[in-house]
Amino acid sequence: MKAFVRANKGFLLFLMLFGVFRTAVADWNPIPSASMRPNLLEGDVVFVNRLAYNIKVPLTDVVLARTGEPRRGDVVTFASPLDGTRLIKRVLALPGDRVEMRNERLVINGVESRYALEELVREAGPEGATQALRLTEAVDGRSHRIQVLPQRLVARDFGPVTVPPDAYLMLGDNRDNSADSRSIGFVPRHLLIGRAERILVSADYQGNWMPRTERFGLSLR
Repeated sequence: MKAFVRANKGFLLFLMLFGVFRTAVADWNPIPSASMRPNLLEGDVVFVNRLAYNIKVPLTDVVLARTGEPRRGDVVTFASPLDGTRLIKRVLALPGDRVEMRNERLVINGVESRYALEELVREAGPEGATQALRLTEAVDGRSHRIQVLPQRLVARDFGPVTVPPDAYLMLGDNRDNSADSRSIGFVPRHLLIGRAERILVSADYQGNWMPRTERFGLSLR
């Protein structure tokens, strides 16, 4: 073993530094599910800026310093407060916000978000193909696309609830197919991993594994 270490110390040092870089500075996150459709697709790999909000001790959730504040509408990766699973969702409510959902329309601090229909599509799912409505959701001056599945039997109302200090309410863009704060609860700030900023690469792994080059480098909003 000592001989192996001496012969490969340069490579081993590289691996160690690379590991520290991925756990403290920047990372990438594969998208395994449909919870962020239509903005993120299964097979996308997104770039995650780990320094967007916190500097942490590598391999831990110990925060050494805060570098920025999450904004409403940011797409973030975080550890689930239930079991530590890495998730990616959108920040929709900030500490102190009073938020509710009425028939899937968000109301934050008494102000209802605005919605505009973009398109009607068919989406594959475990129950077979179903109708999907793709909408633009405008919240607090920022807009993004969401998807709802009106034929699915899901809860379309929650709250009102008040977001506690140093915590955030996260929702998936695919509102009727996402395990988010409606089921896992509020996400404490120290569990935030980083801000997802753009799609690095993408491949249709559910089909023929062909690269989706038109998605390479797409910025997230």
